[in-house]
Amino acid sequence: MILSNEDMVELAAFRRKLHRTPELSREEVQTAAEVRAFLAPTRPDRIITGLGGHGIAAIYEGKAPGPTVMVRAELDGLPIEEISDLPHRSGVPGKGHLCGHDGHMAILAGLARALGRRRPQRGRAILLFQPAEEDGSGVAAVVADPRFREISPDFAFALHNLPGLPLGQVALAEGPVNCASRGMRIVLNGKTAHASMPETGISPVNVVAELMPALTALGRGGPLDKDFAMVTVTLVKIGEPAFGVAPARAEIWATLRTLTDAGMEDLCVSAEHLVLSAAREKGLSVEVSHDDIFGHCENAPEAVAHLRRALDEEGVPHDKGNLPIRASEDFGRFGQRAPAAMFFLGAGENHPSLHNPNYDFPDDLIGIGARVFMRTVRNLLG
Repeated sequence: MILSNEDMVELAAFRRKLHRTPELSREEVQTAAEVRAFLAPTRPDRIITGLGGHGIAAIYEGKAPGPTVMVRAELDGLPIEEISDLPHRSGVPGKGHLCGHDGHMAILAGLARALGRRRPQRGRAILLFQPAEEDGSGVAAVVADPRFREISPDFAFALHNLPGLPLGQVALAEGPVNCASRGMRIVLNGKTAHASMPETGISPVNVVAELMPALTALGRGGPLDKDFAMVTVTLVKIGEPAFGVAPARAEIWATLRTLTDAGMEDLCVSAEHLVLSAAREKGLSVEVSHDDIFGHCENAPEAVAHLRRALDEEGVPHDKGNLPIRASEDFGRFGQRAPAAMFFLGAGENHPSLHNPNYDFPDDLIGIGARVFMRTVRNLLG
């Protein structure tokens, strides 16, 4: 597949347009509309909209029976204020495409142009623009949508840009590549008292002071092997802004992280036991809930082999890089239904990190990503 210079200019302009108007998870109404409008001239055989929320699946049919190959990009941005002097910087206060999902969408838009010009010879190519990746709810909602049965991919592929890796270099490996993670919200409730008589109340202060280091100690960190675990306290709130009241209520938010889903089950049991024991000892009631739940992402050997072949044929340098990485990714849920693999495309060794307020996706990656996916699709579907 060859994208023309005109294609590249238009794809970069599309990416920058998306960058200016980010929307958060489960709010991607306008983003989905922009994607659908860009796809329309490629004449998909079918477009499924509202998939799992605001998701879009564009289907390109081959003439003969064959496998279904799905390639995924993400629709959502982040609740982070962009700090940038770029002419295409976010125009939405407090929101930004600071993870590169705008670039991932542009890559699939390039793939759509190639498929519009020449359909697969067999099977189906499906381009999925997935909602709500950032909060971990997107893939679960997509696969729970009854219309996902109409997609049922035989292979699923995705990419993520990766700052710190040389521009255009690819990291790819079999097995776990992204950690499992989840947010743990702990609410402690006791009894208020006058600040002059704290002994007449039940305060969560000492329990919070005990739990913060104890939770962190559950995660030893270290190498990303099967025993890897990490707990990061992200928020602590105690009482109300008043000098005369000894507090009764406290919240602790912590992110739990392990290499595998099995490790996450063990870490959750340990963390909840620790919290319940500490709270009950001090006479506090406790509520524990979990949010932003990500399973680990594991690359299937068969799917990796197809990506490696495409990378070699396109002359894109690749190795294992520093995989696996600690960051989480909900694409792993697709791997529970079909052989799946994600590769990581270098955004530059000195490029701002993902989720940084001055991050911007490098437009030079659009053509590389589209070529690799197109070669993969052609190899599988002709």
